[in-house]
Amino acid sequence: MSAPAAIHHVTLAVADVERAVDFYTRVVGLRLRADRPRSAGAGAWLDVGAQQIHLVRADPPPDRGQHVALVVADLAALTGTLRAAGTVVTVPAGGGRRAFVSDPSGNTIELQEGRAVKIGG
Repeated sequence: MSAPAAIHHVTLAVADVERAVDFYTRVVGLRLRADRPRSAGAGAWLDVGAQQIHLVRADPPPDRGQHVALVVADLAALTGTLRAAGTVVTVPAGGGRRAFVSDPSGNTIELQEGRAVKIGG
């Protein structure tokens, strides 16, 4: 059996695709991809290093602890940018270099300072 080597993408349901794209590109700093087929309906694809976040227009599910964690090089700089944009940033007490934010649809994003893990070699 060949085990999976990496995550290609994570799909997040968002209430407002344009607002979510603005948040993820302008505030968080991800890059919007141009290769998403129009036939896929309302949504967007974003690059996160070698992986992707796919946004789809749908009602976000209730928060039950699910979240996406992103590795960031400079947590203080990104949380400063997020706060300046009006985003609430939560930093857990006593726990490493990480923070939590919610996107405009309420999806939880964990930000971890560190280096991205290189797959295969």
